[in-house]
Amino acid sequence: MKKNWKVWIKAASIRAVKTVAQTAIATIGTSALIDDVNWLAISSAAVLAGVLSVLTSVAGLPEIKE
Repeated sequence: MKKNWKVWIKAASIRAVKTVAQTAIATIGTSALIDDVNWLAISSAAVLAGVLSVLTSVAGLPEIKE
């Protein structure tokens, strides 16, 4: 059982990091100029996306074969 938790944590972490990066890139892309980027809003959106990714992973990860 301990091994399954390690596999789940690794898979969920990889998925969350990808989601955070995608959200940050998408949010930065909506700014017209790099000077107009609201870094606090980008950080907030990216962290929230990461948390939601982990919570969604609780329902199941297709990367893990049961």
